[in-house]
Order: sequence, then C-alpha cells, then structure tokens
Amino acid sequence: MIESPVAVAAALTAIAAFYFWLPRVTGWRLFQYLIPLIWIYATPVVLRNTGVLPASSPTYDVLRHIGLPVVIVLLLVSVDVGAAVRVMGKGVLVMLMGTAGIMVGAPVGYLVVHRWLAEDAWAGFGALAGSWIGGTGNLAAAAHALGTSEEQFGLAVLADTVIYIGWLPLLLVSKNFAEQFNRWTGVSKERVAKMEAAAAAEVKEKPPPSFRDYLNLGAIALGVTLFAGWFADKLPEIEAGGETVISTSTWVVLLVTTLGIALSFTGAKAIPGSHELAMAILYVFVARMGATASLAGFGQAPAFLVGTAIWIMIHGLFCLAGAYLFKVDVHSAAIASAANVGGAASAPVVAAHHRESLVPAAILMALIGYALGNYLAIITGHMCRLVVGG
Repeated sequence: MIESPVAVAAALTAIAAFYFWLPRVTGWRLFQYLIPLIWIYATPVVLRNTGVLPASSPTYDVLRHIGLPVVIVLLLVSVDVGAAVRVMGKGVLVMLMGTAGIMVGAPVGYLVVHRWLAEDAWAGFGALAGSWIGGTGNLAAAAHALGTSEEQFGLAVLADTVIYIGWLPLLLVSKNFAEQFNRWTGVSKERVAKMEAAAAAEVKEKPPPSFRDYLNLGAIALGVTLFAGWFADKLPEIEAGGETVISTSTWVVLLVTTLGIALSFTGAKAIPGSHELAMAILYVFVARMGATASLAGFGQAPAFLVGTAIWIMIHGLFCLAGAYLFKVDVHSAAIASAANVGGAASAPVVAAHHRESLVPAAILMALIGYALGNYLAIITGHMCRLVVGG
C-alpha cells in the first residue's frame, strides 16, 4: 500500500498526467468518447479498493480544503461576461434557457427514479448539475458544498461521461440541419456574419505565463481561500425541515465563488495561466475523489442513468424553446448546449465543427457557466431533495 502523503500526491498526479499523455501519443479514438475525466476518476477507485491507495490520507484533506477552493478562484478570475454577450448576443440567452432546463430537468428525472436510488442520491444529482451548468470544476465544488458521498460522486462522473457520449454527436450533427433550423427559428441571415466579426474583434492574445504570474495567481487564490475559510467559520449553518441546507463547506464554496467573480472585474483577469493551472489541480482533485470511493454504490447506476437521460432531454427542449423564442441560429444553439453540458472542454469542440471563428466565443460562454454553476447546482440539489419530500 502507498501510505506516505508525498507518495499519495505523486500517485494521484501521475494518474492525471498519464491519461492526458496517453491519448496524445496513441491517437486512440476511444478517448474521444471515454474522456480522461472518467479514467482519472476510475483508476484510483480500483487502486483504493484493491489496497494500493489508502482510504484516507492527509493528502486528500489538503486537496479538499485547499486545492478545491483554489481551483474555483482560478477558474472564475478569467470570466469575461461582457465579451461573451458582445459576440454571442442572444445565444447567451439560449444558454441560460438551457441552464433553466438543467435546473428543471434534474428534479423531474430524480422524481422518476429516486425509489431505486440511495436516500442521498439527490446530492449526486446536484453535483452533476454543477458539471452541466459549468463544468468539471463546478462538479467538484457542488459535490463539496452539498456533502455528496464518494459513491454518488462516482455515479455523477459516470452519468456525465455516458450522457456526453450520446449528446455530443447530436450537437455536432445538428450542423447538417442548419438551413431548416434557421428557417424554423426565423433567424436573420446576417446573424452569423455579425457574430464572426464580433468574435474577431474580441481576439486578444495573452502572453505566456511567467513565474511571476504563477506567484501572483497563487497569492490571490490562497488569500481568497484563507479569507473564505476564516469567514465561513463565523457564519451559522442554516437548516430547513431538519436538514442542513447551508453548511460551513457550502459557505466556503459560495464565498470563494463570489470573490472569484468579483476578481474577474479587476486587473487579475489579465494574468495569464489561471485556467491552465486550475485545470491541472482540478484533475488531481478528481483522482482524489476516486481514491476515497468504494464500489458499493455502483449498483444504482442503471436507475441513475435513466434519470439523467430524462434530465438531458428536458435540457434539450429548453434549448430548442430558447432558440425559437430568441430567433437564434443552430450554431449558437448547439454551442449554448455544449457550454452547459460540456463546459469549456466541449464548447470549443462543437464551435470548431460548426464555425471555427466562434471557438473563442464558445470558451467565453462556457466560462459564464463557471460563474453560475456553484450557486445554481446547490439550489438544484436541494430541489431534488425537496421534490421527494426530503
């Protein structure tokens, strides 16, 4: 068994690095469908349940109490809502309609399948809502805020991957129906040209990050984490119906989210390297979640997947309604859905397939989800709990 904190940290980091190195050197198409996230989570699950990794370690505590808040701050500090609105226009409204579909679809899907799930499965749905509103960072943050068990977190990661495999091709294929879709929504023919012109105007190359940039980012992120932890300890936990709705962990997530968004309106937004640094820490955190999980909860997987399939269909209907209501083209609608369900990792893929020039705008739109995800996922999780009388 690997026991020392340094060895555990090395193992988790190596696992995360390996599953980004392997698809790059092999080119296997498998990794287009089973994305690194699922492997980075699943491998530590196996290693922990076979006794290679420990069930508890000081490394896990550091990643939970320091690593995760740091990730949230670093992801949010680069959010640029104004630029996304300038480029995508009403496409942002379609994304927000899709977000509303996520919030409505979760309790509906959970209501249908909850009798076959554990009592705390609502927290797994809430964690998944974080991913589908913002991305993997919000998945981890919402799970922490809601007290999601490792087993339910694993089900959320599994559902995220399975739904992604089915949903992404639909978003890509939608390009083939652009003419019929645009005629149905009544979109003007000039809209795409205007978006491309606006996207070109927003392209700003950031210089490569220097060691000074990483020092500045570290100081900012750790300072916010320190303040949020100190202040959260002074805030009361809030209960409703005998259940804790806002715990100290929830306060920490809400505080670092709010402060991270506030920092995006300052000069901190211009510091390069924040997103890349955040994602590196985040995938080590995902490996940490796998290392603390058991295999006991995966018997619920079929019911959990049925619930999430119902959920994603409701999201799709909301996106279609938004496209029709706001007269938006199929390219914007597909990117809006990808910005929700796939976050900053998938929105550029869909944008590149539809319109290469909209890739930067797709990333900007996905970052709006980062800003909203932690707040709305917490609400969505409790909506799932309340809908079954929890």
